[in-house]
Amino acid sequence: MFYTVSELADTAADESNAEGSMSYEEKSAWIMGVTAVGSYLVYLAIVLGRMDGVAVHEVRYVGLLLWSIGISVIAMIALQIVVAIASPKEAGKSDQRDKEIYRRGEYIGQSFVVVGGVGALIMAMLELEHFWIANALYLSFTLSGLLGSIAKVIAYRRGFHSW
Repeated sequence: MFYTVSELADTAADESNAEGSMSYEEKSAWIMGVTAVGSYLVYLAIVLGRMDGVAVHEVRYVGLLLWSIGISVIAMIALQIVVAIASPKEAGKSDQRDKEIYRRGEYIGQSFVVVGGVGALIMAMLELEHFWIANALYLSFTLSGLLGSIAKVIAYRRGFHSW
């Protein structure tokens, strides 16, 4: 018997909700969303803390931005390793439904990368300070990761329908 991807996703979502467990891929989506938002909020708090009597575009941010991105990537990898160690049977296993959910989540999340890229391009044309351009791009990457993760989690929890 053959099923459509939509039927597989709906069935898997029902089973996942009934069992109360998360697949490895869903856990990865949660990790991506939490680390992206967490690292950005820490970065933002530190940048705002450095504004003491200084204009925001004069704040030293480059090193902090690079460290924030690097630590976020390392934290994401480390958390995925922890999840893989905690449930080794699930790690690395993905079926067609997982691949479809991943693909759709990435498509949805990438919309913010495009918006951020266009925004940064406009900012560069207007010759705004590098601070604003870099931070617009970082925000768009963060929102992309968050939106993609939310889309994936919703697809795992509620299923999704193909066009």
